[in-house]
Amino acid sequence: MAEFDYDVLVIGAGPGGYVAAIRAAQLGLKTACAESRETLGGTCLNVGCIPSKALLHASELYDEAANGGLAKLGVKIDKMSLDLPTLQGQRVDAVKGLTGGVEFLFKKNKVTWLKGLASFTGANTVEVNGEKVTAKNIIIATGSSVTPLPGVAVDNAGGKIVDSTGALELDKVPGHLVVVGGGVIGLELGSVWKRLGAKVTVVEYLDQILPGMDGEVRKEANKIFKKQGFEYKLGTKVTGAQVGKKGVTLTVEPAAGGDAETIEADVVLVSIGRRPNTEGLGLDKIGLELNARSQIETDHDFATKVPGVWAIGDVIPGPMLAHKAEDEGIAVAENIAGLTGIVNHDVIPSVVYTKPEIAGVGLTEEAAKEKGAIKVGKFPMLANSRAKTNHEPDGFVKIIADAETDKVLGVWIIATVAGTMIAQAAQAMEFGASSEDIAYTCHAHPTHSEAIKEAAMAVTGKPIHM
Repeated sequence: MAEFDYDVLVIGAGPGGYVAAIRAAQLGLKTACAESRETLGGTCLNVGCIPSKALLHASELYDEAANGGLAKLGVKIDKMSLDLPTLQGQRVDAVKGLTGGVEFLFKKNKVTWLKGLASFTGANTVEVNGEKVTAKNIIIATGSSVTPLPGVAVDNAGGKIVDSTGALELDKVPGHLVVVGGGVIGLELGSVWKRLGAKVTVVEYLDQILPGMDGEVRKEANKIFKKQGFEYKLGTKVTGAQVGKKGVTLTVEPAAGGDAETIEADVVLVSIGRRPNTEGLGLDKIGLELNARSQIETDHDFATKVPGVWAIGDVIPGPMLAHKAEDEGIAVAENIAGLTGIVNHDVIPSVVYTKPEIAGVGLTEEAAKEKGAIKVGKFPMLANSRAKTNHEPDGFVKIIADAETDKVLGVWIIATVAGTMIAQAAQAMEFGASSEDIAYTCHAHPTHSEAIKEAAMAVTGKPIHM
């Protein structure tokens, strides 16, 4: 009889967990994955990245048609209307297709899905739905959930004070949507409902939107969204919310202190960040304590201090991003199998899927300056032939390189397809590229990506088209 039921048991089937499970199975390890949701894929596939992109894409097309974007191109629409149930239906279909796809991959790779919440009862042992399961290696990949805002109780079913999940499922366009938090999720979901006709006000505690991004990018994004009709209350904190029959009365005051005021909203979206899902795991039973941010600390190989217990994704330090978790999922499975799994945490791209998109990888200009002398090259999308032809003039590419070695330290992009463009920058940085390497790489014409080449040329010399 085998000493353990499984070689590997993964707790959580989000992007980190399901990828770890599939990779472990591919490497010949007997693998199971415990997941309590009715579908696989975690937050990302069910109520995060995927459904929000379905709404962002559809709302962009609606906005183009409704507000003259297509007319400028000679595409005239005499009569049109918003069919919100159909728009929401295609979101549901996208989720269904992708979560079903993960289930198919589990079957194909012989990964056992244990349906239910898993909790440690001891080293190498968890309980799932009252049953004891043992595994030689256990990977914690339980992800994160919405950070609550004191004094503002989320009730997605009520549809007035919602989190990101509730904001995806609104059955009518709110007259006034107030987004609490000027980060990625708030701006993306705010964009959806803004395009569909809502007035949107963003309340942000800090003095600028998009915390953590390059300073110049944050300022430019602020300007672009303002032009689109977003209203901001920066340096402002929310102190309370009163739900009435028609909507919500939000109480706010300056973050630095001052007089309180109220804002009337039809819907309030609470989007102030996410926190690790570590409660209910029974970590105390195996002597695994959390750090000050309620995260699990691991070594370079994603091993915790408890032998045989590993952790990846949003429950460990680092950016809470699906693709970071996926890379860690592959790496941890390879480490368990005796291979060498490594994630370069200095090269994790981040993307905001607004219009235009905003993307960055590596250091901000501010962080790079603190480390030493740098050179910066910039190129505006206004001077890029494809962006100009497509009537997409907003944004720029910015490349930050070490002044002495010319090694690329960071790349920041605002452009309609910035999320796709950033892959080139990440790959260049993974290979330790200099700005000269990028500048002398032939880029297809006419493409948005030529702006990356021109920005690289601007680091040490001059771009051609400026």
